[in-house]
Formats: sequence, structure tokens, C-alpha cells
Amino acid sequence: MSEQDAVPGFAIAVVREDGKWRCTAMDPGVLGELDAAITELRKVRSTGAVFGLLGVDDQFFLLLRPSPGGISLLLSDAAAALDYDIAADALDLLRVEPPTEDDEEIWPEGALDILADLGLPAAELQVIIGEVDLYPDEQLQMIAQRCGFAEEFGKLMDSIPQ
Repeated sequence: MSEQDAVPGFAIAVVREDGKWRCTAMDPGVLGELDAAITELRKVRSTGAVFGLLGVDDQFFLLLRPSPGGISLLLSDAAAALDYDIAADALDLLRVEPPTEDDEEIWPEGALDILADLGLPAAELQVIIGEVDLYPDEQLQMIAQRCGFAEEFGKLMDSIPQ
């Protein structure tokens, strides 16, 4: 992928190990291809929880969580698949048909309970996604707050060039 094809946004790997949170920037190139993001996340070694937060072009976010049996994921706006390859890849992996051009509604697709074991029940995640006036980084900040890694997330976000 060349510089001009780069997708704007950010990708963060989040790790919870021994009761401590750690956030690390992932290569921004992963925003263009879901497989690249999954591969990079799988390289993170931890005995605790590992998941990825991808904020794409101020439009939508993806949560990715590798597991031994595959990957859990959540796409905050299914309609993003009409304009972004990584969102189309996510729907493809979920075996969900992309919405039509006529769909005006925003709805998530995937595992709403992806972070339930870390303190964010599906119903609360649905409410955060429903806050359509917020940018994806603001929604992800709310998720970080609810799960308990807001400080680490905020520090990393401040250091990422926007």
C-alpha cells in the first residue's frame, strides 16, 4: 500500500496482563486490510486479554479480538463497507451482506459482547455505538473508560500524529 492509498485513522493493540493495561500503536497500514490487522494482533503475546481498536477515517471503528478458535470482531457501522475495504472485509468474515446504497441507518455488525468479560456488556456497547454525534475516537475513549484503560488509551492517542 502506498502513502497516497493509506487509510486515515489509528490502530491500537490493547493488552491486559496481571491486572495492568497496556496500549501500543499498531502499524497504520493495517487500516487498509483486515487480514493485516488480525495478523499484527496475533503477534502480540500475552497471557491476558488482547484486542485491537481501529478508528478509521473519523467514520467508524472496529474491535478485533483474536482467540484460539478464530477472531471476534465488531464493526460499528455496517454501511462503512460501501466505502472502506477493511469494513467490507469485516462483513465478509462475518458472512453478512453489505447494506445497500439506500440505507441511511447506522447499525453495528458482529459481536456486541466482544468486551463483556472486561466490564463492557453488549447493551452498553450498543449505547456507545448509538452515539452517532461522536467521532470513533470519542466512542473508543468511552469504551476505554468503561473497561478501565482510559488513561493508557488517552496517553497513546495524544502521541499518535493525527
